Amino acid sequence: MNTLFINSFGSKWGTFRTAATNKYLVMVMMPGDSKGSFDDRIAERFSDYQLMNGGLINKQAEKEIRAYLDGKRKKFTIKFDIKAAPFHKKVLKYVARIPFGVTKTYGDIAAGVGNPRASRAVGTANARNDLPLIIPCHRVVGCHSIGGYGGGLLLKRKLLMHEGVVKY
Repeated sequence: MNTLFINSFGSKWGTFRTAATNKYLVMVMMPGDSKGSFDDRIAERFSDYQLMNGGLINKQAEKEIRAYLDGKRKKFTIKFDIKAAPFHKKVLKYVARIPFGVTKTYGDIAAGVGNPRASRAVGTANARNDLPLIIPCHRVVGCHSIGGYGGGLLLKRKLLMHEGVVKY
């Protein structure tokens, strides 16, 4: 049986929860998401894993997330695994390359992955992103608005402002 390591840590932004295998970070839950929601997602996606607290990958994720929140890190280096349908995976890999302080529209991403009419599908892929911050879906915006965000629009604005984006 495979092992999934779980970690939870507080920050000035709230409580973060992470999940990782021995090799990859597989899930980040943002402040505002409930522990029950995290547990439900773990049970849904990793039902055949044994759960344990800790893990080296989670400790690295905590260190990198804290550095990002403290303004000392602009890019994550942690290895991650995207568990998603092929198109969603392609979108999330593209989103993972959006630099700190830069935004892209859903349409930009749809065009970037070779399907310019797939803006809504890009939004769905972002909504199902299990690795927010690491895959910075907060940097994806609408062409005339801030767009949506699973952690709420207040948190999305706060993250964008943290990165120097003041338009929204």
